Amino acid sequence: MEKHTISSSQLIAREELFAPGHRACIGCGEALAVRLACKVLGRNSIVVSVTGCIEIFSSPLPHTSWRLPWIHTLFENAAAVASGVEAGLKVMTRKERHPTQEVNVVAMAGDGGTSDIGLQALSGALERGHNFLYLCFDNEAYMNTGIQRSSATPHGASTTTSPAGKVSIGQVTWKKDMPAIAAAHNIPYVATACPSYPFDLMSKVAKGAAIQGPAYIHILSPCPIGWRVATDLAITIGRLAVETRIFPLYEVENGKYKLSHTVAKPRPIQDYLTLQGRFRHLSEETIKEIQDRVDKEYAKLIGKVA
Repeated sequence: MEKHTISSSQLIAREELFAPGHRACIGCGEALAVRLACKVLGRNSIVVSVTGCIEIFSSPLPHTSWRLPWIHTLFENAAAVASGVEAGLKVMTRKERHPTQEVNVVAMAGDGGTSDIGLQALSGALERGHNFLYLCFDNEAYMNTGIQRSSATPHGASTTTSPAGKVSIGQVTWKKDMPAIAAAHNIPYVATACPSYPFDLMSKVAKGAAIQGPAYIHILSPCPIGWRVATDLAITIGRLAVETRIFPLYEVENGKYKLSHTVAKPRPIQDYLTLQGRFRHLSEETIKEIQDRVDKEYAKLIGKVA
């Protein structure tokens, strides 16, 4: 598959299609990730976005931060609406009512709108083979409505609906592996990314948009408010997620796994957890349990790498 590398000079020169002046929280990793993705996608794109942080902070009536065609839809419908847009463009092209150049159809949703409420529509769209790019901006909870847990909330995290207490560690289940679920549909391209690694993220978005068929990119989007970290630490905490191997960066191209960023000497998971207020209640025993799980999952990933 063709490489799509982005240089620093290209990054500066590219047009800002996600305009400044939006209402995102200070230090929002998700807003940065959306901005980087839009710089790659270009004007010849149509974005479908569900209810969530992105929709709320980017489009408060009568203002908008979108400088390209943008459709807001219901929480569960990102993939379904994107599928309809893609099918409609095919019909218009066939009837010569639409320019022949390729249009990037892009669905955007958070972890709640992807791994929970929108999973059925996403699975159907991937199975049918629609030619679109799906971007999941994962801030690991329903942040827009008050930091409620989702199936992407990590084990041990305290949220408003999985609060830590005398007899509870907070979230008791383990984070759903959405990239693996997407890859199980045998689609051409799946990847993980994080705005703390901007060139890697942009290259993957460019690659996902260029391929024919469905592409899925899972983007860890640090949320200072929900994760309870200082607002200037979004980039740091994203890098720690990768350096501790709790969120490895990799690609799955036509079923073949490839690491994008090798971590030869990982930092202990405690370095990542102790910076975040949502994990401050964890005991040494629970931290060790999480470390063991991270090591096991990373070994499983390495076993898939060709």
